[in-house]
Amino acid sequence: MSLPAVDDASSPVTTERNLLLQVARREVRGDVAVLELREAGGGVLPSWAPGAHVDLVLGADLVRQYSLCGGLHDDTWRIAVLLVAHGRGGSRFVFDKLRTGAVVEARGPRNRFPLTPAREYVFLAGGIGITPLIPMIKDAEAAGANWVLHYGARTRQDMFLSGELLNDHPDRVRLFPKDECGLIPFGEIMRDVGPDALVYCCGPEPMLDAAEEAAAWCGSTERLRVERFQPRARPQPTPEREFEVVLAKSGLTVTVPPGQSILESLTKVGVNVLSSCNEGTCGTCETFIVEGTPDHRDTVLTPEEQACGDSLMVCVSRSASRRLVLDL
Repeated sequence: MSLPAVDDASSPVTTERNLLLQVARREVRGDVAVLELREAGGGVLPSWAPGAHVDLVLGADLVRQYSLCGGLHDDTWRIAVLLVAHGRGGSRFVFDKLRTGAVVEARGPRNRFPLTPAREYVFLAGGIGITPLIPMIKDAEAAGANWVLHYGARTRQDMFLSGELLNDHPDRVRLFPKDECGLIPFGEIMRDVGPDALVYCCGPEPMLDAAEEAAAWCGSTERLRVERFQPRARPQPTPEREFEVVLAKSGLTVTVPPGQSILESLTKVGVNVLSSCNEGTCGTCETFIVEGTPDHRDTVLTPEEQACGDSLMVCVSRSASRRLVLDL
């Protein structure tokens, strides 16, 4: 059996360029829009791997990440956007401005949720969290891996984009509409995960918390991979103190005071670091560490990656040492 290959498009740090993309839009229902994005100048889009996302630059201070959910070899990128009535403005901009024929700036693709080769997969999706899992499922199916999808949402009508998977694989797709059967039984699922299986989970924060709790209870934490839409809550933030950041390539030293991020401090002195979400969820601003001990506050790096101390997200993370030398 051939297994999904891990290529450059699924590495944590990827080369990217700004793109101008032309939009073709269709609405799955009133609050979900699917956008097909094509290179406006007719060029070839960069390759990507399952789990990748792109940044849409919707305004000077409005950049949002959306998972790619189309085919890996399509000549367009496909994303699905859920309208969040009381969100931060990204989905409202998409619904109001990005009609068919519109052009939008994009960056990427970037992948902090890569599909690791395995003989078996368990996919857990909640609502719009199905989007990054669709290409993963297709890749697993093509490789001959065993897989199952557990998909939860408030109602069956909220299980958008699942119709094709359900029609093609009725024995592998299990739906859990909350109004009919309650929540996904994470405890039972994690208890039954086989020794050769990996679990991929994407959805709202309460769902991810439940999956992580079940994995910890079953001793399967190392086999669970999650992608978050928002930062993980920090019940007791580490007290902040002033520290110095030294830029290894220029020798510049910047003081980072309490209440100000490394990214903000660097920007104030004219040092530009590519960033996007500014909340530690997308991985855009990942910066390598030359010396010092980071105080990780992101939800991108795994516990193992954080323990290595090789990099940090400068938009939210700080320094546990008085001096932090970065590869900038």
